[in-house]
Amino acid sequence: MDATREGGIDPRLLEILVCPATRQPLHYDRERQELVSRAAGLAYPVRDGIPIMLVDEARRLDEAG
Repeated sequence: MDATREGGIDPRLLEILVCPATRQPLHYDRERQELVSRAAGLAYPVRDGIPIMLVDEARRLDEAG
C-alpha cells in the first residue's frame, strides 16, 4: 500500500531529504506528521503526504505542539 495514502511519507523520499538549514538527516514523526531536524531544532510539517521544507513553516522543537 502507498505510504502517503496511510498519512505517511514515502520511505525513499525520506532517504534523500535533508534539513534545508543544516543539511543533516531528518527523522519522520508519524504521530505529529512532521520531519524533525534534531540538529536545527526544527520540525517541518507534512501535509497530505507532502513535506513542507521551508524554515519559515517549521515549528521550533522547544515550542509546544
